[in-house]
Amino acid sequence: MPDSTGDALDLRVFVPSVLVIFGLIVPLILFPESGAALVNAAFAFATGQFGWLYLIAGLGVVVFLIGLAISRYGNVRLGGADDKPEFSYFSWVAMIFAGGIGIAIVNWAWVEPIYYFTSPPFGIEPMSDAAAEWALAYGQFHWGFTPWAFYCLPAIPIAYSMYVHNRPGVRLSVASRGVLGHHADGWWGALLDAVVVFGIVGGVGTSLGLAVPLVSQLVSGLFGITPTFLLDISVLLVWTAIFSASVWFGLAKGIRILSDINVVLATVLLGFTFLAGNSLFMIEGWVNSFGKMTSSFVTMSLWTDPVGESTFSQDWTVFYWAWWIAYAPMMGLFVARISRGRTIRELIIAELVFGSLGCWMFFAVWGGYALDLQISGTLDVAAILSQDGIPAAVQGILNTLPMSGLVTAVFIVLCFIFLATTLDSSAYVLASVTSRKLSGYQEPKRSIRLIWAFLIAGVGVALIQLGGLKAVQTSTIIVALPMIPVLGILSWSLVRWLRQDFAKKVLEPHLVIEESVK
Repeated sequence: MPDSTGDALDLRVFVPSVLVIFGLIVPLILFPESGAALVNAAFAFATGQFGWLYLIAGLGVVVFLIGLAISRYGNVRLGGADDKPEFSYFSWVAMIFAGGIGIAIVNWAWVEPIYYFTSPPFGIEPMSDAAAEWALAYGQFHWGFTPWAFYCLPAIPIAYSMYVHNRPGVRLSVASRGVLGHHADGWWGALLDAVVVFGIVGGVGTSLGLAVPLVSQLVSGLFGITPTFLLDISVLLVWTAIFSASVWFGLAKGIRILSDINVVLATVLLGFTFLAGNSLFMIEGWVNSFGKMTSSFVTMSLWTDPVGESTFSQDWTVFYWAWWIAYAPMMGLFVARISRGRTIRELIIAELVFGSLGCWMFFAVWGGYALDLQISGTLDVAAILSQDGIPAAVQGILNTLPMSGLVTAVFIVLCFIFLATTLDSSAYVLASVTSRKLSGYQEPKRSIRLIWAFLIAGVGVALIQLGGLKAVQTSTIIVALPMIPVLGILSWSLVRWLRQDFAKKVLEPHLVIEESVK
């Protein structure tokens, strides 16, 4: 087995990646108004003119993965005959979930159903009974099968390249070799990896943009501190310390432990909210919304409203699909790295089934709790959202729970750990992408991991202080448009490999290649 530590920094990928990041971020900081206007115009064009493409891609990815899982290729083991899973099933699923969802779920699960309740789809009357039912259903839809399918798709060809073909390089370009051929080693491959790096950094910027205001608001309310820029930076520094330590200790001792703690703590808070709130409403709301979502899945997946010309699909579904696609390379690289010894079917089930179930629990309990507060008149969450924004709404909801001070404190800890797992996963992947000849059995050097940890923190501080965070988030999502054909290339590459490698194999419990393909 190769050494556990990877090779040195690959400047051929690192330098263009850093140049792309700063080449796009610095102008947004120096010229915030014109830069933001340009980015917003590009985003409006991408989602407005090509919204249909995002929707088709979403449904297509789900169908492709289900077909792959039930086919004989679902038996293919991502590794050799003697490769065993590196992590327990619980830790493996916990790392997948925590790395992929991060702070977003604890931010949106409380309030997203309220947005749908006040501005529902399909021309439904706002704040009606039908609006309430669709509010819970759309929360399940936007955080269910399709997002996790986007995350899962790139992970399979990347893991296949690493563990079946034993090709060095934890990169999207290497996984595209089945189609790109020798061009994967040239500047086309380097450019693809540089765009992936920018997408990861921008995705982290999105997470920071959600997390820092939320935690600052909760900390200021809990301790009676006035929200200031210094408080925002203090929050960011605590995060930096947590995820830098996690990145330093690596997968087994850092990221795995944080993810395990994350899942346990989230389960405790969900259980407490379930018992403290209207439990029957939450259960019935989830069952009803699951039925509406599954029976209308194709309709919801392809609804563009060309006649009514409402913007619901563009504002929510297309936006979310673009967001998930922007994150997909990072998740694909990370999940591939931790999935040695698993079969393709196991990987698809872990993401599409258990990833979706995890998100549905948050929306069923926290979303159901918030919607019950709104419908019963206990708290006008919609008014708080409209007047003061998401952080204030989350704070108001938490204050309605028993022992609200303690619950808020635990919730703040959960926020720190949730985002830390995303940040350390991101730094780990960035270090892997910019390392030379890194195999699937190695971890990138600690020095490279820390370089990216501090770069992420530095970019976050600059964007929070000087502005431009929203523009970077939006520009990251624009990157999702050219990533759609990249996902197609990865799928094509995978299918070609599978057909070549297992053309004469009979159906077996696990399909492995007897000798490594070079």
